[in-house]
Formats: sequence, structure tokens, C-alpha cells
Amino acid sequence: MTIEKNLCGAEEWCKFPQLAIPAIKARVDSGAKTSAIHALNIQPFQRDGVSWVRFDVCPLQDNRKTLVNCEAPIFDRRSVKSSSGSSEKRYVIKTSIAIGDQSWDVELTLANRDAMGYRMLLGREAMSGKLIVDPDQSFALGNYSQEQLSELYVPRKSPKKGMKIGVLASNPNLYSNRRIIEAGEERGHEMVFLNIKHCYMKMDAGNPEVHYRGGKVLNDLNAVIPRIRPSMTFYGCALTRQFESMGVFCLNTAEAITQSRDKLHSLQLLFESKIDIPITGFANSPLETDDLIDMVGGAPLIIKLLEGTQGRGVVLAETKKAAESVINAFKSLKADILVQEFIKEANGKDIRCFVVDGKVVASIQREAEPGEFRANIHQGGTASLISPTADEKKIAIKAAKSMGLQVAGVDIIRSAKGPLLLEVNSSPGLEGIEGATGKDVAGLMIQAIEKKLKWKTDASE
Repeated sequence: MTIEKNLCGAEEWCKFPQLAIPAIKARVDSGAKTSAIHALNIQPFQRDGVSWVRFDVCPLQDNRKTLVNCEAPIFDRRSVKSSSGSSEKRYVIKTSIAIGDQSWDVELTLANRDAMGYRMLLGREAMSGKLIVDPDQSFALGNYSQEQLSELYVPRKSPKKGMKIGVLASNPNLYSNRRIIEAGEERGHEMVFLNIKHCYMKMDAGNPEVHYRGGKVLNDLNAVIPRIRPSMTFYGCALTRQFESMGVFCLNTAEAITQSRDKLHSLQLLFESKIDIPITGFANSPLETDDLIDMVGGAPLIIKLLEGTQGRGVVLAETKKAAESVINAFKSLKADILVQEFIKEANGKDIRCFVVDGKVVASIQREAEPGEFRANIHQGGTASLISPTADEKKIAIKAAKSMGLQVAGVDIIRSAKGPLLLEVNSSPGLEGIEGATGKDVAGLMIQAIEKKLKWKTDASE
């Protein structure tokens, strides 16, 4: 008996009745084996002795305000290779899908697809025996207008009144800044982007002020989230300090940001707190280069500029001669440098623990590109989900506390002698960690402000 198959286009609208999702646009891709749906805040739990998973779906692209809360039994958990080539463990559910006038059960992996063009990927396993794809067509089985989507997705009720929170940064289009603003708005707050270069200050013991371009006085903010790029550290911290003097809560203080940005000072604070770090040397004179190299165990070794960030200003010297050349070159430029032992057994991998309000809320493993020695997703490295050990979590929390940071990205490397702390970042990026873990890290940052200022949502009252 021949089964009639529907002809579909390269993109189609799907429904998931059991998940209460009336419409989600899918990329139909016969080249992909499995299907995936955009999921955030993925949390496994037990119900009557059965493993379930709770997750949120934002079904409309470029719209995080429209959100559906979903629950489903866990069908499987398997390794799936992402488009970046990295493999990660994902939860799999089995649920009913409807496309056009047909419906059937499909397996869906739960993954953060925020950076993708579609919130849903329909792979060939889900299409087998049901659909034939014509890549020249789109929405062959039905389309929705914006008005119809608005009727299907009634906006959620926001809390009656929120706070006014400023994001003090340089680029409003940066993923991390956009996500923080979206997360605050989702929780009912008024979010404003404050460009550091457009702010200026009035120094007055009785009435300190921060003014914004056009003469606007910023005197009605409840909180500020500093997201200061390294090149703006001095002025950005001056502004943060000014807000603090005005009684505005700053998620990270100017003092904490300043000392975390000073690599030498931050390392001194870390070992004062009994946190293990790679053996590190620092000198201001090139006359003792040999002893400086020997004190960290000789070549190969890492050489870092104190002002470097995101992997820039970091060099691997594989021989003593190469190390001498790099050190002397940097010193001739009057650049302050650190030399550090090279942890060969790490194989170009490190762990980024994201700490918010004294807790590790998300963690990823970062892996360097082939031929590189250092994991760096800013320069083409890959990120994948990882569960840090209890010791690694303890180190991350202790490191953030030693810097005085409420929010921190703590980088840890696994060595033969145990976990070693590499660096503490006061403005950690959200894209890699939210993408790999599926967690709403930006929302947790907003919740930390709510907790500090004792602000309650309707749901918590």
C-alpha cells in the first residue's frame, strides 16, 4: 500500500498540541538527522517515579517576550553534534507534531537555537514517510500573518510595576547587553541602555549627579549593571563609583571591577585567599629573564600582557630562546608582563564557571581550535556543556568573593595537580554560555538585583 506524502517547502509552520505551542516556524532540513526545538531554562525533575523535563520555548524569532512554559517526559538523553562541530548531551522528548492536515509523533532534542535563523529544525527522521521537500517552496502547507500570530500568542501579563535598571556599556547591539535588557523587560522592569561615552558627571558633595547626552539627569535609577569593556575601564569605573555615591545599587562595584581587571593584583588576591593558580612570575626588568623563566618551570611557558583580554596579548613560548625573545621584546616596549607555567595536560581546554550572587549558575567547557593552545570562543574556539566538580565550583565561588564580584566569569584549568584558577572576568559574555547550557543567565542576573533590593514579582508575592 502506498502512503501519500505531503509536499512541503524548505520552511513550514508546525504545531505541538501537547506542548501548547500553536505555531513555530521550522527549517525543514533533510540533511539533518534529528529535530530540535529552541528551549531555555531546561530543568529535569521526577513525577511519580518518571523522569520529566521542564523548559521554556520562545517560539517566535527575535521575540523573547512571547514564551511558552512546557513539560514533557524525558524520552532519551544523547550526544548531538551542533552546527559548530562540537558534541553535547541533549535531552530528547517525544511529542505530537502537526503540519498542515497531518499529525504524528516525533523525537525532539532540546537546545538553545537563539543564534540560529529558526527556532525549530525539522530533520529527516521526523519527515520519513510523511513529507517530501521541495526546497524551492516556502510554507506550502500554510502560512500565518502577523495578525494571526498575535491572536495565537496573547502577551503575558507583566508585573504591575518594576524597577528602572540601567545597563552601563558601550555597544547596545552586543548579544550580552541585548539579553540583559530583554531579561529585565520580561520581568516587568524598565531597562535603559547607558552608553558610557554619553555619560558625564557633576561632582558635588551634597548632590552628586550623572548626566546623559542632551542634559538628562540620571537620578531615577534603582540599579545599574556595569558591562565595561577593557578600553573603558577607567572612565566606566568612575561612572560606576559615581552611581554608588548617589545610592544606586551597582551589580558589580567599581572597586571589584578595577581589581579584577588588574591581572597582577587579582592573582595576588587569589593566592591570599588560598586559591591555587598556575605558577606565575612578574618582573619589571629584563635583566633577570633567565631566572624568571626558571621560576615557572622553564619552557614551554605562557607570557601575558597585563592589559590583555579575551586571549589577546597571550603568547605560548615553546622554547627558552623564544621566551627570552618575547619577554625582551615586551620589556623594550615598557609593557608589564606575567609569565606563567604551561599546563600541557589541559589540551587547550578550560572551564568557564558563571557565578551570580555567590552561586555557580552555569558552566561550559571551552576548547581551542586545532593548533591553538588556549580555549577562546572569541577567536573560533567551541563551547560545550559540562558539569564542574564540587572543588571547581568551590574555587569559582571563592574567587568571585575574593574580588568582591556579584557577577563573574571564572576560568579554571584542569591540571595533574588539580584544578587551577586562570582568571576572573567582571563582564563575562552570555552568548557562549547561554547557547551551550540553554539557561537564562541574564534572567538570573536580574533576579540577583531583585533579591538585593527586596523587589518582588507578582508571582512571588
